[in-house]
Formats: sequence, structure tokens, C-alpha cells
Amino acid sequence: MADVLQAGSPEPAARHAGAPRGARIGVGAAVLAVAALLVGASATLTSLTAPAPATTEGSTAEVVESAALSVAEVPAFAGPIAALPVPEQTALAAAVDPCALPEVVAALGAGDDEAVIAGFGGAEPFRVAVTEDRAPCVSLDDPARTWMVVNKVRPYAPMSFRPTALALPDGVRSLSGGALHEKSATALATMAADARDAGVGEIALASGFRSYETQADTYRSHVAGRGVEGADLVSARPGFSEHQSGFAADVVACDGGCGTLDDLAATPQGRWVHDSAWRYGWIVRYGEGMTDVTGYVPEAWHLRYIGPALAQEYHDGGWESLEEFFGLQPAPDYIG
Repeated sequence: MADVLQAGSPEPAARHAGAPRGARIGVGAAVLAVAALLVGASATLTSLTAPAPATTEGSTAEVVESAALSVAEVPAFAGPIAALPVPEQTALAAAVDPCALPEVVAALGAGDDEAVIAGFGGAEPFRVAVTEDRAPCVSLDDPARTWMVVNKVRPYAPMSFRPTALALPDGVRSLSGGALHEKSATALATMAADARDAGVGEIALASGFRSYETQADTYRSHVAGRGVEGADLVSARPGFSEHQSGFAADVVACDGGCGTLDDLAATPQGRWVHDSAWRYGWIVRYGEGMTDVTGYVPEAWHLRYIGPALAQEYHDGGWESLEEFFGLQPAPDYIG
């Protein structure tokens, strides 16, 4: 288990579903019965208007009386038979306020993000409710929640936000001595242990939580070496970095010694992380070809913890950015 630090500590094929056979026969019989009544009514009305045949005295009155009775027995015809109404399940589901559900209210109060998602009915209903603005109790701006989104147009509020509890991931080498939010620390420890047990090799934490002040120093060093435009592609400005939440981890591969961030993608550990990190609640946040959306060049080493339920939905749905996953606008550049 992770050692918790205080906030001030160092950093099958579907079948066609038609109506049952009996139901189809019943509907057909009903239609034939109505048709027969209509034909009978038409014939009766014709007999009323056509000249009476030569018969014995009194027969004409009997025919008229019989015809009147026949017409009276024909039910009023109100037009074509309409199909039975089909319940609008989607509309009914959308009308329910998930934030009013007792299980959701309780989970939010307890800070249990996975239980909140389960209360919505799972990750996909949760995601859809958020993207359709039907979940006012879910804020993507809340840095204490695993579903929070911070990028170049979505800074922290306050900018100096710091997690209340940090933890060292148990059994994971931490090159910078950094910690993580306790939820993500436990997840990284489990992932690294499973990779090691599978014979993949060692995964180490190169960088975890960074305070506002530390991120300011990191960003300034990149500006000094790359200029502002170049720095903005590889480093977040203070108050805009995922590392400040404690839910981001830069990882490297180790084999005795540890490689660099750029080395990771070509290693067995890097390939394993790419294929399996989602099982532990992690996603590769900045993928190939997504710079116009995320604002950063690809970083195979930068993992973001969003929890097991959302990470599986992200993986299964083939999503490539949190911005698209939650229906947010792209964030390629800072505003102002």
C-alpha cells in the first residue's frame, strides 16, 4: 500500500427481433374483420340506394328495415389503423436527474469517484450526461476529482491548488522523490508490480506531483532552452499542469539503471504501458497526432489517472484525448 503524506510533504451475433408469430396472426385477423365489416357496410348502403327488386308485397319494407339494422351494427370507421406507440426509453432516461439519485449524492459526499460513476449507470452514461450538461453535480474543474480536466484553456482555481493528501507509490522507484495523489499512487504501485511479475521489467516514476512553484521553475527552464513557443509544446505553464493535481505520472523504464523519458516508447515497459495502463485507471494523455487538440507534442511517458471505469471506457471507445472524451473544445494554445 502507498504511504500517505500530508499536503506539505516533499513533492455473440444479434438475431432479428420481429413480433411474435401469434401476435402477427392476431393483428392480421383484426384487419380482415374490419375489412369485412366495411365491405358489408358498402353493400348495405348500395342496397338502400338501388331500385328494389320486384318481390311480393311487403318485402321492400323488410329489406329497408334489415338494411337499417345492418348499418347501425357497423362500428364507426375512424381512418387507418395506427401502429401501437413505442415507449421512448431514451427520452425517459434523459429526463431522470442522475444528480438527485441517493447513491450519487452519497458517493459525492464520500469522495468516492468510482461509486459516483456507478450511480450514473456506468462510465458511458456518466460521460454522456456530462457532455450533454445533464450532470450539474459533476464539475470537470474540480482538481480533487479523477475526472477533472486541466489544459491550456482550463487552469486551476485557485491557480496555486495543492492536493490535500499525497502518497509515495509503494515498491516503485521514484527518481525525483516525488509523490502522487493517494488514489493514483496505489494504482501506479499495482501496475508496476504486475509489469514486473509479468517479466516486462521495472517501471519507475520520473516525476509525479509538482507544486505551482516547482512548475514555474520547470517551465522557465524550458523557455530558456527553447523559447516560449517551443516550451509551450512540451511544458505547461504554472497553474495549467496536470502534475499539479497529483493525478499525472511521468514514467521511465529501468534495467538496472533507468532510461530517459524519450527512451520509454521503444522499450518492453513502454509497449506494455501503452497496451495495459488503462486496466489500472491510467491513460496516455498526449498521443500521436493530437497536438491540435491537447496543445502538446506526443508524450508516451505522461500518464494521467482517471480511474478504472473511465479508463476502460476511454480505451474501449478508441478515444485519444480527454477534450474529445468529454466534449470539450480543443486547447492548442493559451488564451491571452
